[in-house]
Amino acid sequence: MTAQNDRETLRRDGLREVATIGAGHAATALSQLTDRRIMISVPQVRRVEYAEVPGMLAAFGDRVAVVVMRMLGDLTGRSLLVFAEDDASRLCDLILRREAGPARALGEMEQSGLKEVGNIVCSAYLTALSNFMGMMLLPSVPTLTMGDTSGAVQAAVDPEEGGSDLVFCVDTSFRADGDREPLTGAFLLMPGQASVKAILEAIRLD
Repeated sequence: MTAQNDRETLRRDGLREVATIGAGHAATALSQLTDRRIMISVPQVRRVEYAEVPGMLAAFGDRVAVVVMRMLGDLTGRSLLVFAEDDASRLCDLILRREAGPARALGEMEQSGLKEVGNIVCSAYLTALSNFMGMMLLPSVPTLTMGDTSGAVQAAVDPEEGGSDLVFCVDTSFRADGDREPLTGAFLLMPGQASVKAILEAIRLD
């Protein structure tokens, strides 16, 4: 049991190392975009089964915004950045340099802003993973899905891609300098079946 616990610690440490590096790069890019200091922390990194994802994301409420990017190159799969709709609205105020206010409808301009945030954050995490593994990873153009939590996540995943049942979840907390409350989201890495072994081996797993 001790050996198994040690391996779980290595898993978390390896994934957290990659996630922390990615979060740092994403924070720098978002700070430049908003002209405000943005801090991104990684409170927790988990490995979960795909069936657990809807229940886990229920903490974000009934409706979410999901930015999706396909992962191409030496590894394949999808990456998702998930926000509660209210936090997505607050994030849009930050990105668009507006005065923070009540949650508002996510129109074309807001959706474009969310895609840009997703592009920055997902690309930063994937670049960190690429450098860590010494493999080429190419993120696709981001797309945005909004709706009820389980439906939006299911709509973001193509069942014909043959994804793995294993999902890497990185809790991601955004805080702008001067703001009291952070914005919380989740980065989900859904690798293709053939890519899972390579990722686990790269983070020192047998």
